[in-house]
Amino acid sequence: MVRDGLRAILEREGFKVVAEAANGREAVEWSEKLHPDVAVLDLSMPLLNGIDAAREIRRVSPETRTIILTMHNERQFILAGLRAGTRGFVMKTRSAEELVQAVRETARGGSYFSPEVTQAAVEAYQNRSELPEEPLTPRERQVLQLIAESKTTKEIAALLAISVKTVETYRSRIMEKLGIHQTAGVVRYAIRHGVVEP
Repeated sequence: MVRDGLRAILEREGFKVVAEAANGREAVEWSEKLHPDVAVLDLSMPLLNGIDAAREIRRVSPETRTIILTMHNERQFILAGLRAGTRGFVMKTRSAEELVQAVRETARGGSYFSPEVTQAAVEAYQNRSELPEEPLTPRERQVLQLIAESKTTKEIAALLAISVKTVETYRSRIMEKLGIHQTAGVVRYAIRHGVVEP
């Protein structure tokens, strides 16, 4: 329903919606195939969150500009999104017109941030806030998100087209890098670092 609503809003304003994705992995796949001008991503998408999807889209379709739709204006999300190359952040509490404005602005090569996001970004800059260096590789973050979403090792292997043994290796490496020894700790880490929502 949300995607239908977004499509209707954008098409009413004259934009051509070339694809819709149910999760972050699909968004990356569609971007790689179609190279859209703008991709609107939800921060909390399943399988691959909006920030990690934006990072992947930038890799497979560098000309595609990404906008994150979110309920969160915490610094860590904004800084991580900027680091991933997003060109816009729109709060879900804002009007549909603001999303349209964000798409127009980013399609022209600019950037757009809801006022709450701008305020948080300014405060982060003034306080010299920086994200700690990401200890996990992009693939490890994908596996981390799937573990936190309660996917089994076999399901993760199928989703990522890798062997069960490779998933187990990733799981061990993630736990070792993070100094965590149980799956519950991995889930808590994923929630604290915005990889998944509680």
